[in-house]
Order: sequence, then structure tokens, then C-alpha cells
Amino acid sequence: MADSNSVSILGGGLAGCAAGLSALARERGATIYDPSRAARHRVCGEFLSPEVRDSLDQLGVWPLAEACRPALMYSMRVHFGRRVCADRLPEPAIGLSRLRLDHLLREAAAARGARFVAERQAPASGCVLATGRQSCAAPGDRIFGFKAHFSGPPGDAVELYFGDRFYVGVNPVEDGVTNVCGLAPESLLRGLDFSYDQLLELSPALRERTRPLTRTMNWLSTGPLVYGRRTQPEDVYPAGDAFSFIDPFTGAGMLNALETGRMAGAAAASGQSPEAYRRAVLRRLQRPLFAAGVFRASIAAGVGPLLAPWIPGRWLFALTRPA
Repeated sequence: MADSNSVSILGGGLAGCAAGLSALARERGATIYDPSRAARHRVCGEFLSPEVRDSLDQLGVWPLAEACRPALMYSMRVHFGRRVCADRLPEPAIGLSRLRLDHLLREAAAARGARFVAERQAPASGCVLATGRQSCAAPGDRIFGFKAHFSGPPGDAVELYFGDRFYVGVNPVEDGVTNVCGLAPESLLRGLDFSYDQLLELSPALRERTRPLTRTMNWLSTGPLVYGRRTQPEDVYPAGDAFSFIDPFTGAGMLNALETGRMAGAAAASGQSPEAYRRAVLRRLQRPLFAAGVFRASIAAGVGPLLAPWIPGRWLFALTRPA
């Protein structure tokens, strides 16, 4: 068990390590419980908003991330069939794999004194809960995520391809690698025998984009996924997907994990009440959660392709960033 001066953190991903670094910066200890002994590939868009520089800088790890030579993205393109919504990003975004970023954060936290314990721990009062997304869903057409890395021309844009009941993001990460990550309903995937390679063929634009690429790893999948806020014990500090799972198409998931983890670690270390912490996080995330929900509903209603040409891409980008 953690000593009385140590903040207990459940989960050693982005949010958990950010919480640990934040607690350590406030001269508290950090004990991070995670059954995984090392960083690993996770299903993730691996897109980091420009604002992530400030988040990583506040955690004291931006120079380490920069040393990984992440890919830079200068524009965004959203494909609705033949319709394309394109725009320049306000600042260059960053592509860095979860494997590399998770490893970087774990190493930094350990170097500064965090203790990693390779076991699961039940939530206790005052702990930071950063155990990831909820994996159960109500009956119905459940949603699953998938991801793989590819070699080939990486490009310098983040691209989203919306098909019939699915979407896929394509963006470069470090070392000239291209990450392909998406979401689709179980009924569609079952009809394809869960062949994600076949799913890429369903969109002509996506098929054309991935044709010169070669997959370099097996597909990873996760799910079922549940959007929105999580119901957690009132006396803990939930962070990352344990607080709220936002639509991956927003590209804000990794930023939100780092920011909420940093805030959770600071709150737990300083004795801020869990209630006050949650209010502060909601103020930051209320706008992107609402905007993502509206956009998701417009896609489900079939009006996304009609609205896309009239909405500047920078608006969609700005509305889904934390306040």
C-alpha cells in the first residue's frame, strides 16, 4: 500500500502518469497501480492537439516528447463520401504513438520517484482513478474501435473518413509511420468477419488514401465503447476516459487525458475536494463534450455531409478543444 504522503493512482496510462508527475511536482509521493509492467500499443488515434505542448511542458516532459521527433500536421481534411471539408490548423498538431508517449511518461514518472506496482487495486477514498474507458454497453448495436500502423507515404495532415455507420482517422506519427484508427458498429464488423482491411475498402476515398500503405502490425481492437460521463465513487478523482469518453473523431482524447490527469494529481496532492475537482474538469470539458455530441447526432441523422461544406474546419477543431 502507498504511504500516507503518497497519492494512490489506479492506472498507468496517459492520465495516470500525468497525475503521478503532477503529484510529484507538489512534493508528494505517487504510487501507480497498473497490472501492465510496461507501455504497450493501445487503440488510439495518436493525434495530439497543438495545446498539448503546454500540457507536456507543465508536466516537465515536453523536451522528452520533442526528442522523439513526432510528426507534424499542418491541416485537417474531413471526408463525407465525395464531399471534403478542409482547413489549416491554427498551429501544427503532433503525431506520436501511444506506445512511445506512454513509455516516455512512465520513464519520467519513475525517474522522479513514482513507484509502479504491477497489480490491480480497488478504488479507495482519495485515489486518482485513471483506469481507462468503460468496456460495457447497453444491448444494441455496440461500437468497437480498431487500429494498426502502416508504412508508406505519411502525409502532413490529419484526415477523417466518414462512411456508412463508421469512420476512420489517418495521420502520421513518429518514424514515418502512419496510424489508421477507427470506430464501427458490431453489426457492420460481423458482416465483414471483423476484417478491418475489408472495412477500409468500403470508402473509395479511404481506399485510395491507404492503397500505397503497407500494414506493419496486426489490427488491435477494443470495445464495446460507451460515450459520455462515467458514474464513479464520489470520493475519488476520475481522470481521462474514467471521467468521460469523448468521440475519438474530435482528436482531443489524448489531450483530455493529459489535462485531467494533471488536474487530478494536483487536486489529490493539495487536498482539493473531489467535488471541486470534478466541477473544474467539467468547466474545461463541457464545450467539447457538447459539440462532439451534436456532431455525432448530425452524422447519425445523415445531415453531416450536407452541413460539412458550410462549416469551416477550424470551427469544428476549436469547438472540440478543452476550454
